[in-house]
Amino acid sequence: MSKPVCVFGEVLFDCFPDGREVLGGAPFNVAWHLHAFGQSPIFVSRVGDDEAGLRIRGAMSAWGMRVEGLQVDPKHPTGRVTVTLEDGEPSYEIVADSAYDFIAADQLPEVDAGLIYHGSLALRNGVSRAALERLKHQSAATLFVDVNLRSPWWERESVLALLGDADWAKLNRDELELLGDGGADETASAEPFRAAHDLRGLVLTRGAEGAVALEKGAEPVEVRPEPVAQIVDAVGAGDAFASVLILGLRVGWPLVTTLEHAQAFASELVQRRGATLSDPQLYRSFAEQWGLTTD
Repeated sequence: MSKPVCVFGEVLFDCFPDGREVLGGAPFNVAWHLHAFGQSPIFVSRVGDDEAGLRIRGAMSAWGMRVEGLQVDPKHPTGRVTVTLEDGEPSYEIVADSAYDFIAADQLPEVDAGLIYHGSLALRNGVSRAALERLKHQSAATLFVDVNLRSPWWERESVLALLGDADWAKLNRDELELLGDGGADETASAEPFRAAHDLRGLVLTRGAEGAVALEKGAEPVEVRPEPVAQIVDAVGAGDAFASVLILGLRVGWPLVTTLEHAQAFASELVQRRGATLSDPQLYRSFAEQWGLTTD
């Protein structure tokens, strides 16, 4: 764990129907959670030279996050997404040509990462793709790809190429259907998918039915969530899950323990509004249950 986690990708404001603006972007959410769990990740992204960008830097600093990987773009605005909710499930309208599309390779921090996390949205532009490639070549890091397909901003072959480089990947059942062979049995099709891309591990999330994890040379591990009182919104639940998956890889939990902890944290998040939480005590309580120190 001496080498840091590096989280690469988008940071933006999720703009809700009631006028609220909530900090978001899957990589940002993951970095936020990992920081609260004591991992001190380096978050690599780009914001505009605008009021929204200042708010993001201020929020990161107030939360104690490292900001050396956050670039400022003088030409492109900070990212925004319009979120609509139907029966608690989010849909997104994602603004193109945002600052995070132009993460500059020559402005990357010098970092020898132990693990690099990224998704697919911030790679829709060649500038950010080139930056990620340079980041990968700076270290022999474990690569964790959180697929997070966002239409129309992805191409099947490009995403499959990302998985070809990965050690671990997380995707949901819809993404497996889109990227895989379209088999009717998602659990049965997950293992051939893992093997085809030579992944050390694959985690398939299944909403209210929990998740299944497949690791090379091991039996599948499955977890199902306990019932929750009320689902407020599902924005960021997968990111909460991913952050604890990474935490488990970092601290060496058994896969079944990692999955159980990830499910518990994601189940807590869906009972709250927004994709990040600003309650250190909540993170501390989970860390104590898990035998972790966050300081």
